[in-house]
Amino acid sequence: MQAAAAALTVLSVFFSLDCLCAQRTKPIQNERNAQNDETEPKKKNQPHIIFILTDDQGFNDIGYHNPTIKTPTLDKLAAEGVTLENYYVQPICTPSRSQLITGRYQIHTGLQHSIIRPSQPSCLPSHMDTLPERLRDAGYTTHMVGKWHLGFYRKACLPTRKGFDTFFGSLTGSVDYYSYGSCDGPGLCGYDLHDDEGVAWGQEGKYSTTLFTQRARKILESHDPTGRPLFLLLSLQAVHTPLQTPKSYIYPYRDMANVARRKFAAMVSTVDEAVRNVTYALRKYGYYRNSVIIFSTDNGAQPFTGGSNWPLRGRKGTYWEGGIRGVAFVHSPLLKRRRRVSKALMHITDWFPTLVGLAGGNTSQSHGLDGFDVWPAISEGKESPRQEILHNIDPLHKPHAQTMSWDASAEEPSVVKGPKNPKKKRILMQKPKQKSAFKLKKPPTFPHPAAKPHPKPKSKPLPKMKLKPLPKSKLKPKPKPKPTTKVYPQKQRQSHYKPPLESHYSGAPSAKRTSHPKTQPHIKSRLKSKSRRNISQKQNLSRERPPQPKSKIKLKVHLKSKSRRTLFQHHNMSHPVPQLSFQPVWDASVQAAIRVGDWKLLTGDPGHGDWVPPQVLPTLPGRWWNLERAVSSRPKSSTLKNVWLFNITADPCERQDLADQRPDVVQQLMARLAYYNRTAVPVYFPPDDPRADPSQHSGAWVPWVEEEEDEEGKYNGVYKKGKSSKKKRKKPKCPLCELRSFFLKLNTRMMSNRI
Repeated sequence: MQAAAAALTVLSVFFSLDCLCAQRTKPIQNERNAQNDETEPKKKNQPHIIFILTDDQGFNDIGYHNPTIKTPTLDKLAAEGVTLENYYVQPICTPSRSQLITGRYQIHTGLQHSIIRPSQPSCLPSHMDTLPERLRDAGYTTHMVGKWHLGFYRKACLPTRKGFDTFFGSLTGSVDYYSYGSCDGPGLCGYDLHDDEGVAWGQEGKYSTTLFTQRARKILESHDPTGRPLFLLLSLQAVHTPLQTPKSYIYPYRDMANVARRKFAAMVSTVDEAVRNVTYALRKYGYYRNSVIIFSTDNGAQPFTGGSNWPLRGRKGTYWEGGIRGVAFVHSPLLKRRRRVSKALMHITDWFPTLVGLAGGNTSQSHGLDGFDVWPAISEGKESPRQEILHNIDPLHKPHAQTMSWDASAEEPSVVKGPKNPKKKRILMQKPKQKSAFKLKKPPTFPHPAAKPHPKPKSKPLPKMKLKPLPKSKLKPKPKPKPTTKVYPQKQRQSHYKPPLESHYSGAPSAKRTSHPKTQPHIKSRLKSKSRRNISQKQNLSRERPPQPKSKIKLKVHLKSKSRRTLFQHHNMSHPVPQLSFQPVWDASVQAAIRVGDWKLLTGDPGHGDWVPPQVLPTLPGRWWNLERAVSSRPKSSTLKNVWLFNITADPCERQDLADQRPDVVQQLMARLAYYNRTAVPVYFPPDDPRADPSQHSGAWVPWVEEEEDEEGKYNGVYKKGKSSKKKRKKPKCPLCELRSFFLKLNTRMMSNRI
């Protein structure tokens, strides 16, 4: 009996332990099942992303800004979603598209000067990851339809090698809407329509906007929305020149007197219909409820070809608001706060981290992103994490006339003379339709830390920078750090982004010179001084002379102050008293633009700052042209103005220049330019390659460089034409002949494109 009782007790203990283990394993299994249930919905809830990018659509070229433009679909989508009214792009095609795809400023990709022309051996840096690559890593299938314009000289530059599973569209910048011919100068034309990595022959006669829309709908029809999430970049060629559209779209605008404006408005209507067809396909094939639709332009409009940025100042190719303030909205059932207008500051680089984060991807491997995740600002109306935008720094776009350099120590800007013989030196200007015949000696380049990828700026010297034009400035001068040049930890770049051995531009402080951390030496002055008195008069602009000891520094204006400490206490007043002379913060002759908080600073030549009302250009600019053009304050002087400051929040049309009233803000924003400049890579703008001629490739624009060739390392920086090259004889200028030729071409074009 005792043995039986002992056996029963052992069995009871065993079963109790078994039940206990079973009870413990059930929660573990339930937790695992719950985790699996959590992960599966995350994959299912990855939204389908449809990004619609238009070309050269201005601020005034959409219905909700201008009722004369008939865009009912775009107006409805924007009204039911979130309209972005503080959104910025770049002033020309290639830089905007590069920033969308890479999430980096163009000063970090070497594309800060101009577009990539068809014959140039240039494209996105090969070491830099792209938005479609990160989305594909997150499980997306990626497709692109439309205009690429980011280089194609080798197969590694093609969209299918940059993260897109499929591609159908054009590789160059300006293509005929019916024949798909693209020219890079007289006699250098070729067919430009591609399907993946091959030429899509036989599509002539089909309107490109319609053709691209049909391909987008085909992609949506063939894909399973319940399977993998989809990313579609529909990069429409419209409304870029040439002004071509079916006649049926022109009839609603028959009352417009300006023929170019009439055709341009009709092309906008074709875009509206394309978006309507795409959104219809999203609803039909089951994408819409879990989709995010983003609509954006790539840059401002060109009024001479029918576009309008009114009432903003400037046009395409300029850094005025008309060239960089973009039309954009987000439409999605996933938005938490819809039917509103967002004033949050946003930039085209923000789409990279925003969309990757929305897709559940990872940006930890994307080093040096300049964008921010702005989805909470778009969806929930929260404050944007972005407080400033570097629009660009272009060291090549630099005038050679007498310019005014900004020196905070001077009561008035100083005059820096250009080269004695400006004919010997020509700056590369944006001429997309011309062959490269540039001559550039000793191009100004920006030194940067060992050609490494820049880090994201972590310092916030101007927190939120919400400055207003008050009587007293709240900005404070920055403390002086150690006299060394900061080197940023960066990843090794490819060969064609090597730093110059010796800088001819004083954009960044030298390691051998003690300087302010946010200041930069000015360009070398050619003024010869023979005495200390002359040095004081010239405001110490010479770089070659070392800074004088404090005991020998003289005040430029007699002040009623007792000590230098008192002088620096008044440094940041709204009307600062003259102070000790020092090196200028920034070379104001360099083309640059930056937005910090409410403030926007422009230096160098930002482009013609015109306010062009719509319907005022039937043929050529008339008497009205000079009514609102910027007039120099010194008309009799050869000195050019090159510093502008605007409070964009209070003055979005840039009517009131506050540079003279707020020199403290100017100095702070110039310090930010100097800060960004230290991370810039040299401009990469190679010469034309004769091997790109389409006549050598069956009449089509295709990659012409073999993958084995080290084309990226062939050119170090900017193209310099050899001295042995033959100089073309210049024809004598004949203004009357040029005017006659212009009218002849204009009349021929109008007759050939008559309605």
